[in-house]
Amino acid sequence: MCQHLWLAKNLWNDLLEHSKELYRNFDKFPTRNSLQLMVKDTGMFSQTSQEIAHRVENGIWRYMKLRKAGNKKAGFPRFRSADRMKSLNYPQFGFFLEKKLKVNPFGEIPIVRHREVNGKIKTLTLKREASGKWFACFAVEEPPAIRLANGGSRIGIDLGLRVLATLSNGSKINNPRHIRKHQEKIAFLQRLSNRKKKGGKNRVRAKQKVAVEFEKLKNVRRDFLHKLSKNLVDSYSFIALEDLASQELAEQNFGKQIYDAGWGELADMLRYKAESAGCEIMFVNPKDTTKTCCICGNMADMPLAVRIYDCHNCGNHMDRDLNAAYNILKRATAGSAESNACGDVSKKTSVKQEAIASPSGRLGQFTTLQPLS
Repeated sequence: MCQHLWLAKNLWNDLLEHSKELYRNFDKFPTRNSLQLMVKDTGMFSQTSQEIAHRVENGIWRYMKLRKAGNKKAGFPRFRSADRMKSLNYPQFGFFLEKKLKVNPFGEIPIVRHREVNGKIKTLTLKREASGKWFACFAVEEPPAIRLANGGSRIGIDLGLRVLATLSNGSKINNPRHIRKHQEKIAFLQRLSNRKKKGGKNRVRAKQKVAVEFEKLKNVRRDFLHKLSKNLVDSYSFIALEDLASQELAEQNFGKQIYDAGWGELADMLRYKAESAGCEIMFVNPKDTTKTCCICGNMADMPLAVRIYDCHNCGNHMDRDLNAAYNILKRATAGSAESNACGDVSKKTSVKQEAIASPSGRLGQFTTLQPLS
């Protein structure tokens, strides 16, 4: 299997070089059919080779489409090293799953099933992680399981870094900051790896130890986000979030912390888990959710250092993240009679608001929502 990854890497680079050469000489890129004719007798399974040709073609045309749309950051597909070719794809056939996984041309492969596969298996991807572990990933076609609304309340969620998520009902989900628990050991292993001779077996082993530690960090983060998202979609019937461009925000500032918090991954998990849990997810425009007063709609400057929202127009005094969570829910439920956003009860202050914005100016007590184990 590792040898086939090497062949896949060489095939990718050959097809990409051919495409660039053709464009330099004739000012055009090769068609899918012409690329497919080049992948015969590569030593790999035929459909795996064809799938690589399709990926090269898709990457080129995606680059051209983004460039025409004015995206100057779009990059042309790059040549790959052995470390950057990580998977072998079987889009239609060439594999069969029983007690063991039969894959052409590798024969029977012993596997550990994480769960039973329900439905008709459509595709298989054999993926190798940097730690050396192999995974068999199946795409399965099964009837959609749609549940009725679970009867929970409606909430808005404001994502942050000091606190991972603030809910409009006053609950807060602490940011576990996973990277802090692993960065010391990762740095130590990286120093050991850098001291080894380049090209030697000891350096390869040291780099693998670094990869294993990074894999542990990724698994801990994903486990936390899976449990948290499952808890949220089971507890609430409607969840409103900001439509954040996490990658662009990470490129501007606080990239390490944003990637560690997993904003984008949490949003994706909520999106695909919601339907089967009887929950609805809605994403709203994030513009000025922090600056806007959730009661009267007044605007105020809110630098990151200011953690309390003080409205000089109506006297609203509350945590800035809670104010943003109210605004997110208010935007998502605009025009709905069942909305419980802060702005919908501006004429008659609710008991919850009185606890949060008390006359003494003290913040209300927040509860902490822990993800289910």
